[in-house]
Amino acid sequence: MEKITSLQNPRIKNLIHLSKSRERKAQKLMIIEGYREITMAQNFGYEIREVYYSSEVSLHANADVLLSKIPIKHEVSKAVFEKIAYREHSDGLIALGVPKYLSLDTLKLSSDPLVLVIESVEKPGNLGALLRTADAAAIDAVLVCDLQTDIFNPNVIRSSLGCIFSQKVVTCNTTEAIKYLRENNIKSYAAALTATEFYHDADFKKGCAIVMGTEADGLSNDWLTGADQQIKIPMQGKVDSLNVSTSAAVLIFEVKRQRGFH
Repeated sequence: MEKITSLQNPRIKNLIHLSKSRERKAQKLMIIEGYREITMAQNFGYEIREVYYSSEVSLHANADVLLSKIPIKHEVSKAVFEKIAYREHSDGLIALGVPKYLSLDTLKLSSDPLVLVIESVEKPGNLGALLRTADAAAIDAVLVCDLQTDIFNPNVIRSSLGCIFSQKVVTCNTTEAIKYLRENNIKSYAAALTATEFYHDADFKKGCAIVMGTEADGLSNDWLTGADQQIKIPMQGKVDSLNVSTSAAVLIFEVKRQRGFH
């Protein structure tokens, strides 16, 4: 096919429209940028519909291998690629893929699962960082409650380094999450500054869920009263809150430590 050089090309105009969440949901598509992220999606069974690439930018060294696996591909000019790219250093590759939305009733967990619950996360970068932590600890699932952003937002995909594809991520509301955890005998630990018990004194050896709120407001009252236990991280400085992804990492890896990193 001829190289696309016009921003008025219908495919390019549609790619730009897909920057909006409602358009992505209406078309049931997601935008994946970069060789690593596209490869992650492929490796975890996500359908890649087509790829846009430009040899006029810094095309990834293994781009030919990736492109050979995708039947529909379009070469674009540098100017067009820069218009459709969300970031610099995109490896010259942007793909359209089909998202997968999991549900609580189809979720399969281990016998003593470790689940991360995130309530009302707003910033794609925070969600992406939390998914990287989840991947690093190989946890069972991530429940995103009362979602304020699209889990397949291009910036979530980017900031998670593609870990959105390696994790079992379910969106639900807080009531559904609390009910699910109780029905499956998973003890919930709410991270809260109001807690009286430090996280390292809790017993995480059985199935458990670490519940995190927003950096600005913390957890809702539904979680503070609905969780089985509240825990906190000892704070010895002048600021009373760590970044949510850092806090989650501290708690999750304490669970892993108590379990011998199994």
